[in-house]
Order: sequence, then C-alpha cells, then structure tokens
Amino acid sequence: MVFVLFPMFSLRSPNPGKGAFVALGVSNVFFMLPWQFAQFVLLTQIASLFASYIMGYLAAAKLQTLLLTHMISLLACFVLMFGNAMLLTSFYASSLVSIWGIIALRHDIAKYCKPGIVTWVTEGLGWLISTVILKGLTSVVLGAIDDAHISSLIKSKFTSYKDFDTMMYTCAAEFDFIEKETPLRYMKTLLLPVNLLIFAAIASSTIKDVWTYLRWTKTEPPKANQQDRPAQFANGELVYHILQLIAFTVLAVLIMRLKLFLTPHMCIMASLICSRQLFGWIKQKYKQQLLVFGILSLMAIQGLANVQNQWSIMGEFSNLPQEEVIEWIKENTRPDAVFAGAMPTMASVKLSANRPIVNHPHYEDAGLRERTKLVYAMYSRKPAEQVKSNLVRLGVDYFILEDSWCTRRSRPGCSMPEIWDVEDPEHAGKIPLCTILGRDSRPHFTTLFQNNIYKVLKVSKTAKDR
Repeated sequence: MVFVLFPMFSLRSPNPGKGAFVALGVSNVFFMLPWQFAQFVLLTQIASLFASYIMGYLAAAKLQTLLLTHMISLLACFVLMFGNAMLLTSFYASSLVSIWGIIALRHDIAKYCKPGIVTWVTEGLGWLISTVILKGLTSVVLGAIDDAHISSLIKSKFTSYKDFDTMMYTCAAEFDFIEKETPLRYMKTLLLPVNLLIFAAIASSTIKDVWTYLRWTKTEPPKANQQDRPAQFANGELVYHILQLIAFTVLAVLIMRLKLFLTPHMCIMASLICSRQLFGWIKQKYKQQLLVFGILSLMAIQGLANVQNQWSIMGEFSNLPQEEVIEWIKENTRPDAVFAGAMPTMASVKLSANRPIVNHPHYEDAGLRERTKLVYAMYSRKPAEQVKSNLVRLGVDYFILEDSWCTRRSRPGCSMPEIWDVEDPEHAGKIPLCTILGRDSRPHFTTLFQNNIYKVLKVSKTAKDR
C-alpha cells in the first residue's frame, strides 16, 4: 500500500520536495514490474487525484507534477518489461494523457463554462470520453490486444455476456463478486463501522466546503489570478483517501480477489479515529483517547480470535501424484519433449522437469490465451481427431490429462465441458473428450503413465501430421 501513501504525503505538504515524487515513482515501478495489471489499480489512484483536483482540493501545478511522476514510472516499466505495448495502450496511460490535456486547457474551459458544477461535469466527462477514445486509438495503432479480455470481463460483470476467456476468470471464486461473508467479517472486527464513521466525518466536511464554494462563485466570480486553479480547500489528503476507498470498494465488489487492496486501506482509514482534525468536536482530549481505547479493545476481541485461528492451521503442502508425474517425465522423456496440459501443472513441469511447454499461467498474453484455448479443447466435446490436429500443430509431444479438470465444477455452468458449450454450441450435449480418453485414449493418443490424478498421453503423429 506504499503507492497509496506517497500521494498523501504530497497532498499534505504545501511544498513537497523532489524526494516525495521520486519515492512515488520508484514505488510505482516496483508495483507494476511484477504485476502488469497493477496499472488498473493505479488508474483508480489517478482518478481519485483528478476528482480531488476538480473539487478544489488539489492545485493544478501539484497534480501535473504527480502526473509527470506517473508518466516517467510508466515509461520506465515499459522499458524494463522489454517494450510491453500493453502498458502504453492501457486505460491508465490514456488517463494520464487525458488529464494532462484537461489541465492544459483549463483556461479555455473557464472561458466557456461557469465555475462550479458545470465546470466539474465538463472536466469529468472530458476525462472519461477522451480516455476511452485515446485507449481505442493507441490499441489500434500499436496492435495490442493483450488486455482485450479485461474489457470483456468488465462487460460480463454488468451484462449477460460471456465467452471462454471471461468464464475462465468468472468461474474462479476469486474473480467472482465479493462473498457475503466479507462484510460480516468487517462488522465483527468493527472495521466497517469505524470506516463508516470516518467516511461520514470527511464527507460532511467536504460537502460543507463544496457548498460554501458554490455559493461563493455565484456571488463573486473567480478573479484572473485564480485561473491557475490553486487548491481552494485544505485537507485534500483526506478527500483523496475516501475517494480511493470508494474506488477500492468498487473493485472488491466486482472482483473478490481485489479486496486485498480494500482491507489494508480500510485499516489505514480506521487509524483516522485518532485524528483531532476530524474529531476535534470532542473537546476534552482524554475523552477521545478513551473512545479510541474502547474501540481498539472491542476490535481486539475478534482480532485475537482471527489470529488464533490462523495460528491453528498446521501442515505442509504435499502433492505426491504430481511428484510421481514429474519423476516419470525426467526419467522417461527427452529433454526437448514438448508438454501441454492445465496451466498450473505446466508451470510445475517447466520448473521441476525443465521440459518445454506450450502454455502456462501467464494468461494476460493474447498469444498464450489462444494456445491455452487450443490445449483446453481436450476438455471440450470436440472430436479427438480435431483436438489432436491442433496439438500437433502446436508441436506437442505429450499431454497431461487430469480427470479433476474434466469433472470439477465450482458452480452450475462452470465445469470445463460446460464452459466449452458456450464457446462451441455445435458439439453441446456430446460426451466430453476427456471422459472418452479417460476410458481409452486410442487411437489418437497413447497412455504412457497413469496414477489416481494424472494421465500422460503421447500424441500419436502420423506421416501426414509431420
């Protein structure tokens, strides 16, 4: 959460030094390098900062410095990731350019729009529309389609749309909507009630500031020396934090996995219960201290139970059937033999047996998604000859078949054969190929190894295939 805190330091200080912006840039680089989809989280940060600017809590000059820092860190990641075009064609990159353009045109906007709500709506819509258009143009120009499935995933959250790629995500619990138990857990630890209290305190203060500003602009138009958009109000860091909290809440509700950003940020927000700035209306300081102590004591009751529950989890990971497969591969196949199968299993084959593989868990790459789709046709209802032909075309020598992938079903409609029914309705209703091969792999495949989980099939290659 370091990348969230550095903008706060910049907002709190009237004249933040270069060190704060360098630290922000470095944290952004280290955040994006191991996870290229960090750009979507950083997009929420940029949106929160821009909203703070629109409402008058952030000066134009300081926002431009923050944007420049983000741009430099983005370009650094682009170079360090060997020219990953997905970064330059992202909504994050487009948003940076769009906001910069809106700030550059702020004088022209002020000429034609009345200060206040009209200006805010104009700038907000301008940012949204220009970001989408710029994203589309850069994707077409650079020919980048690696993140196309993300748009489909977002679309599937609000409509009935679904395809193979989106169902590969949405059928996993971590990419589904947030589970009902999460808000209950937040309630038990008092994290949610405390956050709601702090949110209400900041929101009420913000509404008062905005209302005062709107009334002032009606009676006294901004002077010429105010057109550079200095910050109209103090406490911009608090407004930024609640905007960021709203953004993280939306992400977590849509994709349960992303609550990994929401929960820590809620803990950060909860610390504001100690703020005299927010709770100065509690006149005696000792009363606020007693309140904080009481809340922490109540939090500790469930918190201690949670810690003890985690400490009680004992054991170690063991997957003996997979170890047997890996040992068989190392002893009975050539070092250049090519393998295909489920993405997690292929990662183990590459790491432990050092054999070439055609697919692995880096599903964000468009080419890899296409190859994985051809490989996963083994769990469809397509004819064996067609599936074998695709594997031969990929250069596959061995396929590791897992019965669990054929029968596993996280919820109705989410087994692999059912996912393929959406993509390939022509063969819907037929017996899945994996079921057929589980009984007898001939004539297109030959079973060389089998245990209670895995079956290694050799792809039969005829002279015609070669």
